[in-house]
Amino acid sequence: MARTRASDLPADPQVTTISLRLADPHLERERERYDNPLPSREWILHVLEQEGVPVLSRRLMELLDIGEEEQRLFERRLAAMERDGQLMRNRRGALCIVDKLGLVKGRVQAHADGFGFLVPDEGGPDLFLSPWEMSKVLHGDRVMARAQGVDRRGRPEGVIIEVLERAQQRVVGRLHTEHGICFVVPEDRRIHHDLLIPADAMAGAQTGQVVVAQIVQQPDRHVKPVARIVEVLGDYADAGMEIEIALRKHELPYEFSPQAQALASALPKSVEPAHWSGREDLRTLPLVTIDGETARDFDDAVHCRAEGKGYRLWVAIADVSHYVAHADALDLDARERGNSVYFPRRVIPMLPETLSNGLCSLNPGVDRLCMVCEMVVSARGDIKDYRFYPAVMHSHARLTYAAVAAALAGDADAVDAPMLPHLRNLERLFHALLKARTRRGAIDFETTETRMDFDEHGKISRIVPVERNDAHRLIEECMLAANVCASDVLQRHDHPALYRVHEGPSAVKLKDLREFLREFGLQLGGGDEPHAKDYARLLERIRERPDRQLLQTALLRSLRQAMYAPENIGHFGLAYEAYTHFTSPIRRYPDLLVHRAIKAVLAGQRYEPGSWTELGVHCSQTERRADEATREVEAWLKCYYMRERVGESFTASISGVAAFGIFVALDEVYVEGMVHVSELGDDYFQFDPGRHQLVGERGGRRYRLADRVRVTLVRADLESTRLDFVLAAPDQA
Repeated sequence: MARTRASDLPADPQVTTISLRLADPHLERERERYDNPLPSREWILHVLEQEGVPVLSRRLMELLDIGEEEQRLFERRLAAMERDGQLMRNRRGALCIVDKLGLVKGRVQAHADGFGFLVPDEGGPDLFLSPWEMSKVLHGDRVMARAQGVDRRGRPEGVIIEVLERAQQRVVGRLHTEHGICFVVPEDRRIHHDLLIPADAMAGAQTGQVVVAQIVQQPDRHVKPVARIVEVLGDYADAGMEIEIALRKHELPYEFSPQAQALASALPKSVEPAHWSGREDLRTLPLVTIDGETARDFDDAVHCRAEGKGYRLWVAIADVSHYVAHADALDLDARERGNSVYFPRRVIPMLPETLSNGLCSLNPGVDRLCMVCEMVVSARGDIKDYRFYPAVMHSHARLTYAAVAAALAGDADAVDAPMLPHLRNLERLFHALLKARTRRGAIDFETTETRMDFDEHGKISRIVPVERNDAHRLIEECMLAANVCASDVLQRHDHPALYRVHEGPSAVKLKDLREFLREFGLQLGGGDEPHAKDYARLLERIRERPDRQLLQTALLRSLRQAMYAPENIGHFGLAYEAYTHFTSPIRRYPDLLVHRAIKAVLAGQRYEPGSWTELGVHCSQTERRADEATREVEAWLKCYYMRERVGESFTASISGVAAFGIFVALDEVYVEGMVHVSELGDDYFQFDPGRHQLVGERGGRRYRLADRVRVTLVRADLESTRLDFVLAAPDQA
């Protein structure tokens, strides 16, 4: 298109403006969307670009023949373009094209120490934001900034030009009063500003209480944010307060919408024969659930039968999609949550309890609707055939991991006698699947999970390790097999889905890992593109070494985080070419989507929930959000538990190394804390990230990942959930 300035067009205003507006190449699109179409965003930007200078909005209206009755709507379109970072106004109020100004749009990522970074929308290097720049914004705000030189550490530095979108509206924190001024200190340490609370906006809150504050005036360089209290949660040490804080801090939805509650209440209380239409009847098949002792939602049941030299395995999964329809109120709430969140002593379910613990839970002794993956597995553990179908089932027993493990170990009283032959078949199948896992080269890290026991006041009485037995692994292998079949059936029918993807190590992390392993005379195979089998072989080599924990931790940290995405790139850790989640639709939204996709395949249709890419990003984010919230709650509870043990000494392992100190994991208490670098000895210590160690400049003393140390607890700070240790004195070592 010729670059002709609008001002160079013919002088006749009728010819000039109408011709310019009608020349919009997106006019037909706008006519389809709106009864009274306005010039498209693209055309507005083009006209401004042809002008070559900032343009006042009234001049732009003249150019585009915006009538008086259209002016309000046109200004709204311009405002939306400003909000989205396409336009901005200069000091004269003239419109400027942001891309012509060399500005960067992005989201602010704050650091607890007061500075921050601008993460650009379009990729590229982050811009460092000084504490002075951060005084204008809060964590999560979207802004436009200009790159302006580099800071003293060589990082590109940014200057905030305009705030496009405010991310923080409600903030949870503690109410303080100093010199008659009331303010809320946010629980999220990335929010650096205290929120000023006017005297008439206290809502009856008392100093020291935990409150939720609604921001009524956002910060700028000269003004603190102002807020009003909208909810008083209670005192900081109240039982369960740590969870109430986490729910609000991480914006976890914890109340179902009235529409979703109404739908859940209207569902039947039991499965009636009328619901069996089109389903296979598996009620006589002795399916059982095997879960933890405290589980309340049972979404999977299994049964195995010997067949020739191999096995036939049934994995029955609760048919949540029968009750939760696409885009209904229950579905919208479940999509927003993304997953259930499991806090100590409390669960925030993805679905109302009438579904998650009732109608969709495969409780013993009642009929339930399910989706079944029936598989034929060879003696070598290879899946030879499978099929999916809807069914009705009847769980014959609710078994626990402990009971199944005891029964398989020879305890005849651990389960009812009729169950034992079926469990023996499952055990034999498990060992076959385990052999296939070994041949495949899946990575199997040894980790220690813990359980918190609570007293009558809701505080931790002790922290104990959870023993992972063969019953856990048996169920895990059955679920992996069903998930692989789910991904295969969707791939075979070219149906889009959310895969559970896990990439191999990045080039940088792989280089650091190889350098680290070289210090121990070890080598990871696979060259520039190692496979899971290379990791598995190395893990097997180091299994009996005294430093295996150090080496395993280094291997684990070299890997990326698994996520959900519609592009199948395989699962590196499990060594699968394709993998998805099918087995937990009660507590994971991706599984519910996969169920609907499989049903669509069976019906010869296609399920289209919207953008699969956006759903993958959303579900990955909700998973991380849940992980962060539960970690924070556990850290607070552990900190509260350790307050009574200040002054005690403990044996520990170094679980992390940073420039500012070492993190230590206590052996018998199963909590972690930090020893600051200033407490490591009379020396200056240099951080070596590749070797995960701190090294003394003068004495050469090394503190390395997984090293054993003796430490003394000196502080347990509830507000920061930090446990601070020092190296134990010689008489305490």
